[in-house]
Amino acid sequence: MTPSNFPSLSQIPSDRADGRSSWVHRALIFTGLVGRIQPLTLLPAWIALAAIAGWPWRALQLPATVVSAFFLIVDWAMLGLLPVKRRSWGPVTPSLLALTLMRTVLLWIGAWLAPTTTGLAGVAAIQALVSAAAMHATWIEPFRLKLKRIHYHPPHWKDAPPLRVLHISDLHFEGYSPRERALLAQVERLQPDLILLTGDYLNLSSVYNPAAQESARHLLAQLRAPLGVYAVTGSPVVDIAGIVPEIFAGLNIHWLNDQAVTLQHGDNTIRLLGVRTTYDIERDAAALQRLAQPTTDAVFTLLLYHTPDLMPVAAETGVHLYLCGHTHGGQIRLPLYGALATSSRLGKRYEMGLYRSGTCTLYVSCGLGMEGLGAPRARFLAPPEIGLWTFKPRSSH
Repeated sequence: MTPSNFPSLSQIPSDRADGRSSWVHRALIFTGLVGRIQPLTLLPAWIALAAIAGWPWRALQLPATVVSAFFLIVDWAMLGLLPVKRRSWGPVTPSLLALTLMRTVLLWIGAWLAPTTTGLAGVAAIQALVSAAAMHATWIEPFRLKLKRIHYHPPHWKDAPPLRVLHISDLHFEGYSPRERALLAQVERLQPDLILLTGDYLNLSSVYNPAAQESARHLLAQLRAPLGVYAVTGSPVVDIAGIVPEIFAGLNIHWLNDQAVTLQHGDNTIRLLGVRTTYDIERDAAALQRLAQPTTDAVFTLLLYHTPDLMPVAAETGVHLYLCGHTHGGQIRLPLYGALATSSRLGKRYEMGLYRSGTCTLYVSCGLGMEGLGAPRARFLAPPEIGLWTFKPRSSH
Protein backbone atom coordinates (compact mmCIF):
# COMPACT_ATOMS: atom_id res chain seq x y z
CA MET A 1 0.00 0.00 0.00
CA THR A 2 1.48 3.32 -1.06
CA PRO A 3 0.01 6.84 -0.93
CA SER A 4 -0.95 6.51 -4.59
CA ASN A 5 -3.26 3.64 -3.63
CA PHE A 6 -5.22 5.78 -1.19
CA PRO A 7 -8.87 6.57 -2.01
CA SER A 8 -9.58 9.84 -3.75
CA LEU A 9 -11.33 12.60 -1.84
CA SER A 10 -14.56 11.90 -3.74
CA GLN A 11 -14.48 8.33 -2.38
CA ILE A 12 -14.21 9.37 1.26
CA PRO A 13 -17.69 10.12 2.61
CA SER A 14 -18.37 12.31 5.63
CA ASP A 15 -18.83 10.61 8.97
CA ARG A 16 -22.07 12.36 9.93
CA ALA A 17 -25.61 12.12 8.67
CA ASP A 18 -25.80 15.81 7.82
CA GLY A 19 -22.91 15.52 5.36
CA ARG A 20 -20.41 17.27 7.58
CA SER A 21 -17.42 15.59 9.18
CA SER A 22 -16.14 15.42 12.73
CA TRP A 23 -12.84 17.15 13.49
CA VAL A 24 -11.14 13.75 13.76
CA HIS A 25 -12.37 12.75 10.30
CA ARG A 26 -11.36 16.11 8.82
CA ALA A 27 -7.92 15.70 10.35
CA LEU A 28 -7.60 12.24 8.78
CA ILE A 29 -8.53 13.59 5.36
CA PHE A 30 -6.04 16.45 5.70
CA THR A 31 -3.23 14.12 6.70
CA GLY A 32 -4.22 11.89 3.79
CA LEU A 33 -3.67 14.82 1.44
CA VAL A 34 -0.28 15.52 3.00
CA GLY A 35 0.52 11.83 2.67
CA ARG A 36 0.29 12.06 -1.10
CA ILE A 37 3.46 14.17 -1.08
CA GLN A 38 6.60 12.06 -1.24
CA PRO A 39 9.20 13.01 1.42
CA LEU A 40 11.95 13.60 -1.15
CA THR A 41 9.79 16.24 -2.82
CA LEU A 42 10.04 18.25 0.39
CA LEU A 43 13.80 17.93 0.77
CA PRO A 44 14.33 21.74 0.71
CA ALA A 45 11.70 22.07 3.44
CA TRP A 46 13.43 19.46 5.63
CA ILE A 47 16.75 21.28 5.25
CA ALA A 48 15.06 24.58 6.10
CA LEU A 49 13.41 23.09 9.20
CA ALA A 50 16.74 21.74 10.43
CA ALA A 51 18.28 25.20 10.00
CA ILE A 52 15.30 26.87 11.73
CA ALA A 53 15.63 24.44 14.67
CA GLY A 54 19.28 25.42 15.14
CA TRP A 55 18.85 29.15 14.55
CA PRO A 56 18.16 30.34 18.17
CA TRP A 57 21.26 28.56 19.55
CA ARG A 58 23.52 31.48 18.56
CA ALA A 59 27.15 30.25 18.87
CA LEU A 60 25.88 26.66 18.86
CA GLN A 61 23.78 27.02 15.71
CA LEU A 62 25.82 24.52 13.69
CA PRO A 63 25.82 21.65 16.25
CA ALA A 64 22.13 22.31 17.02
CA THR A 65 21.33 22.14 13.29
CA VAL A 66 23.29 18.87 13.06
CA VAL A 67 21.28 17.46 15.99
CA SER A 68 18.06 18.41 14.23
CA ALA A 69 19.17 16.93 10.89
CA PHE A 70 20.38 13.73 12.57
CA PHE A 71 17.05 12.99 14.22
CA LEU A 72 15.16 13.93 11.07
CA ILE A 73 17.14 11.25 9.20
CA VAL A 74 16.49 8.75 12.02
CA ASP A 75 12.72 9.43 11.85
CA TRP A 76 12.71 9.20 8.06
CA ALA A 77 14.42 5.81 8.13
CA MET A 78 12.18 4.53 10.95
CA LEU A 79 8.98 5.44 9.09
CA GLY A 80 10.19 4.58 5.60
CA LEU A 81 11.21 1.04 6.55
CA LEU A 82 7.77 0.13 7.96
CA PRO A 83 6.16 -0.72 4.57
CA VAL A 84 9.44 -2.19 3.29
CA LYS A 85 9.41 -4.66 6.19
CA ARG A 86 5.62 -5.13 5.83
CA ARG A 87 4.88 -3.87 9.31
CA SER A 88 2.43 -1.13 8.29
CA TRP A 89 1.50 0.86 5.20
CA GLY A 90 1.01 4.46 6.21
CA PRO A 91 2.58 7.38 4.27
CA VAL A 92 5.83 8.80 5.63
CA THR A 93 5.34 12.54 5.13
CA PRO A 94 2.59 13.40 7.69
CA SER A 95 4.25 11.56 10.58
CA LEU A 96 7.71 12.80 9.61
CA LEU A 97 6.45 16.37 9.46
CA ALA A 98 4.76 16.07 12.86
CA LEU A 99 7.88 14.62 14.49
CA THR A 100 10.14 17.24 12.88
CA LEU A 101 7.96 20.13 14.05
CA MET A 102 7.82 18.69 17.57
CA ARG A 103 11.60 18.30 17.64
CA THR A 104 12.01 21.87 16.37
CA VAL A 105 9.87 23.15 19.24
CA LEU A 106 11.96 21.16 21.73
CA LEU A 107 15.16 22.69 20.37
CA TRP A 108 13.70 26.20 20.57
CA ILE A 109 12.61 25.63 24.18
CA GLY A 110 16.07 24.31 24.99
CA ALA A 111 17.70 27.39 23.46
CA TRP A 112 15.42 29.62 25.52
CA LEU A 113 16.06 27.76 28.81
CA ALA A 114 19.75 26.83 28.52
CA PRO A 115 21.58 27.99 25.36
CA THR A 116 24.79 26.21 26.41
CA THR A 117 26.66 23.07 25.39
CA THR A 118 25.20 21.28 28.42
CA GLY A 119 21.73 22.48 27.48
CA LEU A 120 22.12 21.22 23.92
CA ALA A 121 23.30 17.85 25.21
CA GLY A 122 20.21 17.69 27.41
CA VAL A 123 17.93 18.49 24.48
CA ALA A 124 19.69 15.80 22.41
CA ALA A 125 19.03 13.31 25.20
CA ILE A 126 15.35 14.24 25.20
CA GLN A 127 15.28 13.85 21.41
CA ALA A 128 16.73 10.34 21.84
CA LEU A 129 13.88 9.52 24.25
CA VAL A 130 11.41 10.78 21.65
CA SER A 131 13.03 8.43 19.12
CA ALA A 132 12.72 5.50 21.53
CA ALA A 133 9.03 6.27 22.16
CA ALA A 134 8.35 6.65 18.42
CA MET A 135 10.14 3.38 17.66
CA HIS A 136 8.12 1.59 20.34
CA ALA A 137 4.85 3.11 19.07
CA THR A 138 5.45 2.16 15.42
CA TRP A 139 7.61 -0.97 15.43
CA ILE A 140 6.81 -2.75 18.68
CA GLU A 141 3.48 -2.00 20.39
CA PRO A 142 1.23 -2.36 17.30
CA PHE A 143 2.37 -5.99 17.04
CA ARG A 144 2.21 -6.99 20.71
CA LEU A 145 -1.20 -8.60 20.53
CA LYS A 146 -2.66 -8.88 24.01
CA LEU A 147 -5.11 -11.58 25.05
CA LYS A 148 -7.59 -10.27 27.59
CA ARG A 149 -9.12 -13.11 29.61
CA ILE A 150 -12.40 -12.23 31.29
CA HIS A 151 -14.33 -14.64 33.50
CA TYR A 152 -17.97 -13.69 33.35
CA HIS A 153 -20.97 -14.99 35.28
CA PRO A 154 -24.12 -14.41 33.22
CA PRO A 155 -27.33 -14.06 35.24
CA HIS A 156 -29.35 -17.27 35.54
CA TRP A 157 -26.53 -19.24 33.88
CA LYS A 158 -27.06 -22.95 34.43
CA ASP A 159 -24.37 -25.56 34.97
CA ALA A 160 -22.70 -26.49 31.71
CA PRO A 161 -19.18 -26.72 30.36
CA PRO A 162 -17.72 -23.20 30.31
CA LEU A 163 -18.56 -21.28 27.15
CA ARG A 164 -15.50 -19.62 25.61
CA VAL A 165 -16.31 -16.56 23.49
CA LEU A 166 -13.65 -14.74 21.48
CA HIS A 167 -14.27 -11.05 20.75
CA ILE A 168 -12.36 -9.44 17.84
CA SER A 169 -12.78 -5.84 16.75
CA ASP A 170 -11.33 -3.22 14.39
CA LEU A 171 -9.14 -5.31 12.09
CA HIS A 172 -8.53 -2.24 9.88
CA PHE A 173 -6.77 -4.56 7.46
CA GLU A 174 -4.18 -3.10 5.08
CA GLY A 175 -1.96 -6.13 4.58
CA TYR A 176 -0.63 -9.20 6.36
CA SER A 177 1.73 -8.10 9.13
CA PRO A 178 2.97 -9.87 12.27
CA ARG A 179 -0.21 -8.68 14.00
CA GLU A 180 -2.57 -10.55 11.66
CA ARG A 181 -0.42 -13.66 11.84
CA ALA A 182 -0.45 -13.46 15.65
CA LEU A 183 -4.26 -13.18 15.58
CA LEU A 184 -4.65 -16.34 13.51
CA ALA A 185 -2.18 -18.18 15.73
CA GLN A 186 -4.17 -17.20 18.83
CA VAL A 187 -7.47 -18.30 17.28
CA GLU A 188 -5.92 -21.65 16.39
CA ARG A 189 -4.50 -22.07 19.88
CA LEU A 190 -7.57 -20.94 21.83
CA GLN A 191 -10.18 -22.92 19.86
CA PRO A 192 -13.10 -20.76 21.11
CA ASP A 193 -16.69 -22.02 21.08
CA LEU A 194 -18.00 -18.78 19.57
CA ILE A 195 -16.34 -15.88 17.73
CA LEU A 196 -17.86 -12.39 17.68
CA LEU A 197 -16.69 -9.56 15.39
CA THR A 198 -17.60 -5.93 15.96
CA GLY A 199 -16.71 -4.14 12.75
CA ASP A 200 -14.17 -2.10 10.78
CA TYR A 201 -12.68 -4.87 8.67
CA LEU A 202 -10.65 -2.73 6.26
CA ASN A 203 -8.51 0.32 6.83
CA LEU A 204 -9.82 3.63 5.52
CA SER A 205 -6.80 3.63 3.20
CA SER A 206 -7.50 0.14 1.85
CA VAL A 207 -11.29 0.18 1.50
CA TYR A 208 -11.16 0.39 -2.31
CA ASN A 209 -8.01 -1.70 -2.78
CA PRO A 210 -8.93 -5.07 -4.39
CA ALA A 211 -5.81 -6.82 -3.08
CA ALA A 212 -6.54 -5.69 0.49
CA GLN A 213 -10.18 -6.74 0.15
CA GLU A 214 -9.20 -10.21 -1.01
CA SER A 215 -6.58 -10.60 1.73
CA ALA A 216 -9.06 -9.47 4.39
CA ARG A 217 -11.50 -12.04 3.06
CA HIS A 218 -8.77 -14.69 3.25
CA LEU A 219 -8.09 -13.78 6.88
CA LEU A 220 -11.77 -13.82 7.87
CA ALA A 221 -12.27 -17.19 6.16
CA GLN A 222 -9.89 -18.75 8.67
CA LEU A 223 -12.08 -17.87 11.65
CA ARG A 224 -14.14 -20.88 12.70
CA ALA A 225 -15.93 -21.93 15.88
CA PRO A 226 -18.44 -24.69 16.78
CA LEU A 227 -21.23 -22.23 17.67
CA GLY A 228 -20.37 -20.03 14.70
CA VAL A 229 -18.82 -16.71 13.81
CA TYR A 230 -21.11 -13.68 14.08
CA ALA A 231 -20.37 -10.15 12.91
CA VAL A 232 -21.74 -6.64 12.71
CA THR A 233 -20.48 -3.86 10.49
CA GLY A 234 -18.52 -0.94 11.84
CA SER A 235 -18.30 2.73 10.96
CA PRO A 236 -20.11 3.42 7.66
CA VAL A 237 -17.14 5.41 6.40
CA VAL A 238 -14.94 2.29 6.79
CA ASP A 239 -17.30 -0.63 6.24
CA ILE A 240 -18.75 0.61 2.96
CA ALA A 241 -22.20 -0.82 2.19
CA GLY A 242 -21.24 -2.07 -1.26
CA ILE A 243 -17.95 -3.65 -0.21
CA VAL A 244 -18.40 -5.51 3.09
CA PRO A 245 -21.12 -7.83 1.69
CA GLU A 246 -18.70 -8.88 -1.05
CA ILE A 247 -16.03 -9.67 1.53
CA PHE A 248 -18.45 -11.73 3.63
CA ALA A 249 -20.09 -13.47 0.65
CA GLY A 250 -19.71 -17.24 0.85
CA LEU A 251 -17.85 -17.17 4.17
CA ASN A 252 -19.01 -19.06 7.21
CA ILE A 253 -19.75 -15.76 8.98
CA HIS A 254 -23.24 -14.77 10.05
CA TRP A 255 -23.70 -11.06 9.43
CA LEU A 256 -26.24 -9.59 11.87
CA ASN A 257 -27.77 -6.61 10.12
CA ASP A 258 -30.26 -5.36 12.74
CA GLN A 259 -31.01 -8.98 13.51
CA ALA A 260 -31.21 -11.27 16.52
CA VAL A 261 -30.41 -14.97 16.73
CA THR A 262 -30.82 -17.51 19.48
CA LEU A 263 -27.94 -19.78 20.44
CA GLN A 264 -28.04 -22.73 22.79
CA HIS A 265 -25.26 -23.88 25.11
CA GLY A 266 -26.39 -26.76 27.26
CA ASP A 267 -29.50 -25.54 29.05
CA ASN A 268 -28.53 -21.91 28.53
CA THR A 269 -30.18 -19.71 25.93
CA ILE A 270 -28.27 -16.78 24.45
CA ARG A 271 -30.08 -14.03 22.60
CA LEU A 272 -27.46 -12.48 20.32
CA LEU A 273 -28.35 -9.02 19.03
CA GLY A 274 -26.50 -7.39 16.15
CA VAL A 275 -27.18 -3.72 15.41
CA ARG A 276 -25.82 -2.02 12.30
CA THR A 277 -23.91 1.18 12.99
CA THR A 278 -25.17 4.19 11.04
CA TYR A 279 -24.75 7.93 11.32
CA ASP A 280 -28.17 8.12 12.97
CA ILE A 281 -27.84 7.17 16.64
CA GLU A 282 -31.60 7.46 17.19
CA ARG A 283 -32.22 4.94 14.40
CA ASP A 284 -29.66 2.58 15.93
CA ALA A 285 -31.19 2.97 19.39
CA ALA A 286 -34.64 2.17 17.97
CA ALA A 287 -33.22 -0.92 16.26
CA LEU A 288 -31.78 -2.10 19.56
CA GLN A 289 -35.04 -1.47 21.40
CA ARG A 290 -36.90 -3.49 18.78
CA LEU A 291 -34.46 -6.42 18.99
CA ALA A 292 -34.25 -6.37 22.79
CA GLN A 293 -37.93 -6.99 23.42
CA PRO A 294 -38.07 -8.91 26.72
CA THR A 295 -38.49 -12.66 26.47
CA THR A 296 -37.81 -14.54 29.71
CA ASP A 297 -35.44 -14.01 32.62
CA ALA A 298 -33.64 -17.19 31.63
CA VAL A 299 -32.48 -15.70 28.34
CA PHE A 300 -29.06 -14.11 28.39
CA THR A 301 -28.84 -11.10 26.05
CA LEU A 302 -25.60 -10.18 24.31
CA LEU A 303 -25.31 -7.09 22.10
CA LEU A 304 -22.85 -6.55 19.27
CA TYR A 305 -22.52 -2.94 18.12
CA HIS A 306 -19.43 -1.22 16.80
CA THR A 307 -19.26 1.79 19.14
CA PRO A 308 -19.99 2.21 22.87
CA ASP A 309 -22.52 4.94 22.07
CA LEU A 310 -25.59 2.79 22.80
CA MET A 311 -24.60 2.01 26.39
CA PRO A 312 -27.34 4.14 28.03
CA VAL A 313 -29.99 2.47 25.84
CA ALA A 314 -28.51 -1.01 26.33
CA ALA A 315 -28.68 -0.61 30.11
CA GLU A 316 -32.31 0.52 29.90
CA THR A 317 -33.39 -2.34 27.64
CA GLY A 318 -31.96 -5.11 29.79
CA VAL A 319 -28.92 -6.09 27.73
CA HIS A 320 -26.61 -8.17 29.91
CA LEU A 321 -23.36 -7.95 27.94
CA TYR A 322 -22.43 -5.39 25.30
CA LEU A 323 -19.30 -5.90 23.19
CA CYS A 324 -17.88 -3.17 20.96
CA GLY A 325 -14.70 -1.49 19.76
CA HIS A 326 -14.28 1.66 17.64
CA THR A 327 -12.23 3.78 20.08
CA HIS A 328 -8.94 1.85 19.70
CA GLY A 329 -8.48 2.81 23.35
CA GLY A 330 -7.48 6.16 21.89
CA GLN A 331 -4.64 4.41 19.99
CA ILE A 332 -2.30 7.10 21.34
CA ARG A 333 -2.68 7.49 25.11
CA LEU A 334 -0.96 9.69 27.64
CA PRO A 335 -0.08 8.49 31.15
CA LEU A 336 -2.78 9.42 33.67
CA TYR A 337 -4.95 11.22 31.06
CA GLY A 338 -5.55 8.29 28.71
CA ALA A 339 -7.00 8.63 25.22
CA LEU A 340 -6.37 11.87 23.33
CA ALA A 341 -9.42 11.13 21.12
CA THR A 342 -11.93 8.29 20.89
CA SER A 343 -14.24 9.17 17.94
CA SER A 344 -17.13 8.26 20.24
CA ARG A 345 -20.13 10.55 20.58
CA LEU A 346 -19.73 10.06 24.32
CA GLY A 347 -16.12 11.22 24.32
CA LYS A 348 -13.95 9.61 26.99
CA ARG A 349 -16.89 8.24 28.97
CA TYR A 350 -16.30 4.74 27.58
CA GLU A 351 -12.81 4.82 26.09
CA MET A 352 -11.55 1.27 26.78
CA GLY A 353 -12.10 -1.75 29.00
CA LEU A 354 -14.91 -2.77 31.32
CA TYR A 355 -17.86 -0.63 32.41
CA ARG A 356 -21.06 -1.48 34.25
CA SER A 357 -24.42 0.20 34.47
CA GLY A 358 -27.12 -1.64 36.40
CA THR A 359 -27.17 -5.21 35.11
CA CYS A 360 -25.38 -4.31 31.85
CA THR A 361 -21.68 -4.96 31.38
CA LEU A 362 -19.90 -3.13 28.55
CA TYR A 363 -16.50 -4.02 27.15
CA VAL A 364 -14.78 -1.58 24.79
CA SER A 365 -12.00 -3.36 22.96
CA CYS A 366 -8.81 -1.58 21.88
CA GLY A 367 -9.14 -3.59 18.68
CA LEU A 368 -6.34 -4.71 16.41
CA GLY A 369 -5.62 -2.22 13.65
CA MET A 370 -4.93 1.48 13.35
CA GLU A 371 -6.44 4.55 11.74
CA GLY A 372 -5.76 5.10 8.06
CA LEU A 373 -5.02 7.80 5.51
CA GLY A 374 -2.19 9.97 6.86
CA ALA A 375 -2.64 9.06 10.53
CA PRO A 376 0.46 7.54 12.11
CA ARG A 377 0.41 3.76 12.15
CA ALA A 378 1.22 3.88 15.82
CA ARG A 379 -0.07 2.67 19.15
CA PHE A 380 1.13 3.98 22.48
CA LEU A 381 -0.17 2.60 25.79
CA ALA A 382 -3.01 1.01 23.80
CA PRO A 383 -1.72 -2.31 22.42
CA PRO A 384 -3.89 -4.37 20.07
CA GLU A 385 -6.06 -6.90 21.82
CA ILE A 386 -8.58 -9.69 21.54
CA GLY A 387 -10.83 -10.76 24.38
CA LEU A 388 -11.57 -14.31 25.52
CA TRP A 389 -14.70 -14.44 27.65
CA THR A 390 -15.35 -17.55 29.73
CA PHE A 391 -19.02 -17.88 30.68
CA LYS A 392 -19.85 -20.02 33.70
CA PRO A 393 -22.21 -19.94 36.69
CA ARG A 394 -21.03 -17.98 39.69
CA SER A 395 -20.81 -21.12 41.83
CA SER A 396 -18.29 -22.76 39.43
CA HIS A 397 -14.64 -23.01 40.37
